[in-house]
Amino acid sequence: MSRLYLVRHGPTHVKRLIGWTDVPADLSDTAALTRLSAALPDAPVVSSDLLRARTTADAICGGRPRLPHDPRLREIHMGAWEDRDWQDVDSAYGDALRDYYEHPGDTAPPEGESWNTLSARVWSAITELMPHHPTLIVVAHMGPILSVVQRAKGITAYEALGHRIDPLSLTEIDMHVPSSIRINHLP
Repeated sequence: MSRLYLVRHGPTHVKRLIGWTDVPADLSDTAALTRLSAALPDAPVVSSDLLRARTTADAICGGRPRLPHDPRLREIHMGAWEDRDWQDVDSAYGDALRDYYEHPGDTAPPEGESWNTLSARVWSAITELMPHHPTLIVVAHMGPILSVVQRAKGITAYEALGHRIDPLSLTEIDMHVPSSIRINHLP
């Protein structure tokens, strides 16, 4: 494995839990998209199959090779919490919601996915793609990006979730030197 360029999709402006909910990204900031595209190497681009990641990848791709969308790069599945606002989920699932964020790992929303399940899913995509594309641009979501950061840095899920990943940010990881990570860079 060599170098990963992890890009978070454009902003959605949705104030609900939207793991697998397919909402569009706001790609109106063409200057930010141009800067982001210019900061990326000439390498293949792969994205989650969700609309917000696909359209962001298309917007920054330029002449780079475009790989098929990969559903393993989707955001974490929020199950019964999906497409609900925070207050509603807190009222209905307060203790479970707190446990989910205070002790990430095997805890999952009802009918949803745990952090460890997300991490294994995303890592299977990365380890399958990297031998064929040692330098790779991945357009995905906050959860998948943080799960790769967690593996590269050898930190806990709780520590990984302490990092901020802004929309249209770039996280760069040299897989041969995991300590060489640039997180949440805004070109």
